[in-house]
Amino acid sequence: MGPTRKPNVCSRLSRRALGCFSRDAGVVQRTNLGILRALVCQESTKFKNVWTTHSRSPIAYERGRIYFDNYRRCVSSVASEPRKLYEMPKCSKSEKIEDALLWECPVGDILPNSSDYKSSLIALTAHNWLLRISATTGKILEKIYLAPYCKFRYLSWDTPQEVIAVKSAQNRGSAVARQAGIQQHVLLYLAVFRVLPFSLVGILEINKKIFGNVTDATLSHGILIVMYSSGLVRLYSFQTIAEQFMQQKLDLGCACRWGGTTGTVGEAPFGIPCNIKITDMPPLLFEVSSLENAFQIGGHPWHYIVTPNKKKQKGVFHICALKDNSLTYSHEVYFDRDLVLHIEQKPNRVFSCYVYQMICDTGEEEETINRSC
Repeated sequence: MGPTRKPNVCSRLSRRALGCFSRDAGVVQRTNLGILRALVCQESTKFKNVWTTHSRSPIAYERGRIYFDNYRRCVSSVASEPRKLYEMPKCSKSEKIEDALLWECPVGDILPNSSDYKSSLIALTAHNWLLRISATTGKILEKIYLAPYCKFRYLSWDTPQEVIAVKSAQNRGSAVARQAGIQQHVLLYLAVFRVLPFSLVGILEINKKIFGNVTDATLSHGILIVMYSSGLVRLYSFQTIAEQFMQQKLDLGCACRWGGTTGTVGEAPFGIPCNIKITDMPPLLFEVSSLENAFQIGGHPWHYIVTPNKKKQKGVFHICALKDNSLTYSHEVYFDRDLVLHIEQKPNRVFSCYVYQMICDTGEEEETINRSC
């Protein structure tokens, strides 16, 4: 029998709308990418440059919106010409937005304000303010002053669309302190918040006295990930750490006395004290060695992706079960002109090689021919 021709794009869209596809993990994503590839690769598809602009500051993109001037100006990317959605007032260098995340309303949740049902931009400014900004109008909906004792610089999702982690710049210490031999034990701080409305989980310090010669740390899915220069990656439960080492429960907007100073939590100049200070090594969940600390965790059941800690293995990724470190397989992917080569290692030392070539037909999707050799 000859090769089987796949349904065209219209048929795929109809089937997708009716839910006619497998419920296996990743099928929806692969279906969407297949539709996109069919549209992009067909000969009848042409790309016309409709507008171009330049900027001296970084340009960011989130869900149909292009951000200029450190997120101060927002333009729609959907229109055939630039359409300004909003432009916030000019600000000083210390007030500029350094990092941002897009928050979107969860389906089915009852929210306190009507404005909460629209998308928001969660933004971090250079002078340590955490803002929630309307993604439609640029109006500031919520604001929190983080702290005066460190410089916060990075935003990331701990739990997507639910919990954020705000990470400080690493504390290198002053040149005078280094010359005097004074060691800075606190490497960085992690501030954790639930979103909409903002509520404080706590601020955690990463201390070299506890973790040793740590080079970086982050939060992901409730896991504290600590990294070392040797490539060692260690995982700890953030919930266990918070329960065991939280010195005081703090609520935003409440009066607090800390270190001889009284102020309102989350308001300037008091900010938010560091209320999670680890005094003993917390229980270790897991550790693995990885090249350049390349490590990701997720999936169900839990798996992790690492690059073996050898320079010659750069570009190789191993997917392993968190339960017993067993290798579900390893992959190597190579791109060569119009070819994609995929080498897969399966259990019992079975290796497979897949070669894909980009083929653009006149309005038709590519035909797949299975070849074995």
